[in-house]
Amino acid sequence: MPYAFSLDDVAFLRSAEGEEALATCAALPLTDASRIADVAAARRAVGERYAAVLETVVLRRKAAAKVEQADRWLFTGDALQQASAAPVAAHRARRLAGRDVHDVTCSIGADLVELARTARRCVGSDVDAVRLAMARHNCATADVAPLLVRADALRPVTRDCVAVADPARRDATGRRTWRPADFVPALDDLAKAYPGRDLVVKCAPGIDPAVVPWAREVELVSLDGQVREACLWSAGLAEVTRRATVLRSDGTQWTVTDAEPDEVAVGEPGEWIVDPDGAVVRAGLVRHYAARHGLWQLDERIAYLTGDEPPPGVRAFRVLEFGNYSEKSLRATLRRHEVGRVEILVRGLDVDPNALRRRLKPKGAREASVVLTRMGRTPVAFLCEAERIPAG
Repeated sequence: MPYAFSLDDVAFLRSAEGEEALATCAALPLTDASRIADVAAARRAVGERYAAVLETVVLRRKAAAKVEQADRWLFTGDALQQASAAPVAAHRARRLAGRDVHDVTCSIGADLVELARTARRCVGSDVDAVRLAMARHNCATADVAPLLVRADALRPVTRDCVAVADPARRDATGRRTWRPADFVPALDDLAKAYPGRDLVVKCAPGIDPAVVPWAREVELVSLDGQVREACLWSAGLAEVTRRATVLRSDGTQWTVTDAEPDEVAVGEPGEWIVDPDGAVVRAGLVRHYAARHGLWQLDERIAYLTGDEPPPGVRAFRVLEFGNYSEKSLRATLRRHEVGRVEILVRGLDVDPNALRRRLKPKGAREASVVLTRMGRTPVAFLCEAERIPAG
């Protein structure tokens, strides 16, 4: 069970004594093997607050890939898990630059910090007093100063500003939930609480747009190849109906929308196979992406694309040979090319890549990628070399 922080814990962790305790325990290994020894050492060094200190040290280590200056922030376990990664939060904030913004579920402040950097005026509120106290500390650490208020997201305390919400997406058993009514606060309730207001809601990427009719734009966002969220934009903020935004930790990004052309052919394989970013696939923008880059489809129902020149900045697959797929023929192909290490990608076929790899028992010094898919009703296997295409 995650540690339940109290307001007294937060006050201690923010104090000079708490900072010293955190610095002392930051040197502990905190592994499963060292757990007993670490707890004993923390008790000796810190006293009764040892549990809050150890939990904070552990959470700061986990947060390093999500939050800038994570070694100075305060977190709860649940809040960290739900917090937006800094590049994702910064992207959303840029779309709201210069506006008055109210983060109505600000939690420990991951989104709030970025909103405060771009908004004309910024308010953060949360019903949880502990998380609000942590947000106050984290905002000060990030050198921003939004107005912080304890309030229920469903009882508005501001007017004439954009409301931003990040509802909790887990049910009482800890499992992820997909029904809008099970979000906390519920998505429909959020929409009703801010009638006529511009509203932005961060959701799980599997949300069905049909269940949130008030959302005029659904934006799927990925970071470094992993789909992170769906962002719902109300009528006053929507620019298109569907958008895919692809972010990289190096600061580069691109986007594709349903306002772009989507007329592409279905045809024979070109020199390359391209597996579009998951945000593009989930947003239903595979054809738009293909049209932009001069690609075409192998099958109109499958997301793999092909062409003679891959888009910049992607990992693409140069086709060495292809043919009708069977396990026997694929085994022979790998043996002929002396492939010993093989990556297997599958779309449109009921094949478990890991189980197939074990059965193939590849042997050899060469590394290759195998793409399994359908062209019409025919299963096809492509033997490929994966390459990272430089960004344009």
